[in-house]
Amino acid sequence: MLTKKEAYIPNNLISLAKKTPDLSAGIICADHDSTIESAKKSVELSLIKPIFIGNKKKIIEKAKKIKWEINSYEIIDSSKDVEAAMLGAELARDNKIKVIIKGNLHTDVLMKTYLKKEYGLIEGKRLSHIWHMTISRDDKPLFITDGALNVAPRLDVKMHILKNVIKFANQIQISKPRVAILSGTEDPIESMPSSMEAKELMERAINENINAYVHGPLAFDNAISPDAAKIKKISNEVAGKADILLVPNLETGNSLSKIMVYFMGACAAGFIVGGKVPVVVTSRADNSASRIASIAAAVIATQ
Repeated sequence: MLTKKEAYIPNNLISLAKKTPDLSAGIICADHDSTIESAKKSVELSLIKPIFIGNKKKIIEKAKKIKWEINSYEIIDSSKDVEAAMLGAELARDNKIKVIIKGNLHTDVLMKTYLKKEYGLIEGKRLSHIWHMTISRDDKPLFITDGALNVAPRLDVKMHILKNVIKFANQIQISKPRVAILSGTEDPIESMPSSMEAKELMERAINENINAYVHGPLAFDNAISPDAAKIKKISNEVAGKADILLVPNLETGNSLSKIMVYFMGACAAGFIVGGKVPVVVTSRADNSASRIASIAAAVIATQ
């Protein structure tokens, strides 16, 4: 069942990211093959101007391996992961970089540093992760949030997640996105807590007059399939045509995105927003297209 279909970088991300070309980006623990390769391609596309942080000797060796001369770029030597993360946070704090890109270190090490008050990178919001999912180069994106950072978010956290993803949807020129708050049913029932929370979240969004169509609960089929919504006689601005799937927990979002990647050949652009600078936190298993698309999406998130 695993697809052999190649993932393609969506054209919309590249074209929009180029509106702010050569954005300064700090690459933390950059001494990593796929990290260096995606950085090189991102530079060739005029997406970023990198500052490399990590083991200088290894970074230069990795670059030479792919015939990339990087002496013209700043390289900050650091042999320890925590130190490299601290150096990246300092650069972001001092406005010397606009994007952080995770290299060869654990996400929790990077994010624990990012969250420290001394760096002032959290600006009264809650961080959240967004997946920008596409199947072809010109495909309409489907957003999945949060599938990588907030494990089981409370309602107030979900409001931050909702506002973060709506802001990014606006940045990629979706003026009023359609948000489906997912559960296992389209009816709020007490035996399924996520359905009750979905209803309350929808009501909060309406009360706050958020600039999006928000409806919940919706099961996955009712959110994305017009036929399924019609058969079940669900009629609203979101059912069958959702732009955004706001999931009840990390496991749901993570599974949906990986299903699309491994069964459908989707390009998954993933990044963290809500702080002073967006953070690209790709996995070692991510393909090249997803890595570059993630960098492009993070660049757009700064605009």
